[in-house]
Amino acid sequence: MLNNLSKRILTSILLLFLLILVNFSFLFKIVLFIISFLLFLEFINIFKKIFSKHLNKNKKNIKYFILNIFVFIYLFLIFATTSIELHDTIGSSILFLFIISICIFSDIGGYVVGKTIGGKKLTKISPNKTISGTIGSFIFSLFSLIIFENFFNYSVELNLNAIIFILIISLVNQLGDLIISYLKRMAKIKDTGSLLPGHGGILDRLDGIIFAIPFSYLLIRFY
Repeated sequence: MLNNLSKRILTSILLLFLLILVNFSFLFKIVLFIISFLLFLEFINIFKKIFSKHLNKNKKNIKYFILNIFVFIYLFLIFATTSIELHDTIGSSILFLFIISICIFSDIGGYVVGKTIGGKKLTKISPNKTISGTIGSFIFSLFSLIIFENFFNYSVELNLNAIIFILIISLVNQLGDLIISYLKRMAKIKDTGSLLPGHGGILDRLDGIIFAIPFSYLLIRFY
């Protein structure tokens, strides 16, 4: 039997491979909207658990309904739209993959450094998060420059602006992770689903990315 870490590594490799294939094919938009729909279902499940004791009260029903509408609008009109814009219009499929890689390396850095060094906890929202892990996330996110220079022939000018951009995306990715961790804590659940072995649900894997993509769009588009 594989332990949780082994499942996590194998799932990550498979997801990265599938991401690269889909990113360069006509299936990109179809897969993007399927993922957005699955994310929406997991959000519904979280809110249902948060409001489970109060759904029979009209006031709580209204809050539950409004939250679901807000998430639907965000996922389909903001996350999905900005993903398509980054992928098809502003830059290229490589640019989109580069931004995703920043988030992936940021997650890896937080997990590896946090587990290896440990130390002081970052916040009560997510007890497993440490200050060392946060620093590791920032450092590992910069590896995306090396990978794309050498393996994807994607030249990113190594200057202060590029470094700041990567660190900002890493920060947003980590904040997104904390936001979803807070919602899971409110719902009293460990994972948002069980679709991905070692990771949990789709939202557990893409928690930071759904915030990082729209923010990347804003940075590239307006600054």
